[in-house]
Amino acid sequence: MKKAFEKLKDELRNNPRVWLVTGVAGFIGINLLEELLNLEQAVVGLDNFSTGRRSNLDEIRALVGEERWRRFRFVEGDLCSLDDCRRACEKVDIVLNQAALGSVPRSLKHPSDTNENNVNGTLNMLIAARDAKVGRFVFASSSSVYGDHKELPKTESITGRLLSPYAVTKMVNELYADQFAHHYGLETIGLRYFNVFGPRQNPNGPYAAVIPVWIAALIAGNPVYINGTGETSRDFCYVKNAVQVNLLAGTVEDRTALNKVYNVALNERTSLNQLFEMLRSRLADEYEHIRDMEPIYRDFRDGDILHSQADISQADRLLGYAPTHTVKAGIEETLNWYLRAGN
Repeated sequence: MKKAFEKLKDELRNNPRVWLVTGVAGFIGINLLEELLNLEQAVVGLDNFSTGRRSNLDEIRALVGEERWRRFRFVEGDLCSLDDCRRACEKVDIVLNQAALGSVPRSLKHPSDTNENNVNGTLNMLIAARDAKVGRFVFASSSSVYGDHKELPKTESITGRLLSPYAVTKMVNELYADQFAHHYGLETIGLRYFNVFGPRQNPNGPYAAVIPVWIAALIAGNPVYINGTGETSRDFCYVKNAVQVNLLAGTVEDRTALNKVYNVALNERTSLNQLFEMLRSRLADEYEHIRDMEPIYRDFRDGDILHSQADISQADRLLGYAPTHTVKAGIEETLNWYLRAGN
């Protein structure tokens, strides 16, 4: 029997929609664009290139071919501009709102910028989607909303004290979405991402995610730093799993699935020490110098939590979410991409 996502892909090819992907040149957005165009969908992309990369768009254009690329309309604009959001929402069926200013450390250093982009920007998109009578609004939330709640695995109904301005902005996004569902009838679904990784994740900059940073450092022979003892664990989730749940959320017909938030992960824990060994052992096949490299341990980072693991039963039950990639399989695909790209 075909799983929900395989059935959905068949249905989308026969009945294409118009999708808006915000943050389309960023990490998750660009992977969504690739999948949607390969499924013969029409896509509008919105990005201001504050963190996204034009080279990502160029790569997807080369991969999907000119015929499919003609189904893509790009709007260079900013979520902080309501006019830009309105332009992007014209004649759109489904919004996948991925644009945000990520990173807990960045939010601690620049709380105002984080609030402006993540709260005001998302509010603008909600207003634009409401006024354009968009059929569904799917938005990126974060596991950071669980804060200091220690119980594992995390279930959507229980959160703790928030530990960073970034977490605050993601919780506010969820609250605003609930208001728009209640007062205006906008169908919303929030996705609480847990440490998503994969191809096209930028390894550069002070707020880059751990996996691309470590890959780049290992290949270059530079130090790899681990905050704390390395026994800190995360529920790492390969980006194709995140793409799957976005498309399921954008099209689910069960009314009981709407106006809720869902964990997006594997319901597993991988320690930073385990992650380092996965990367080192695989890359050592390509680069001899990596075989004897060891991480450098330093102080635990402010705003972080010790352990994270997601209960994904609600996404399974109501959306049909069934992860296709384990951490190990995702690491293999990710490394293959970075090695091909020369990153």
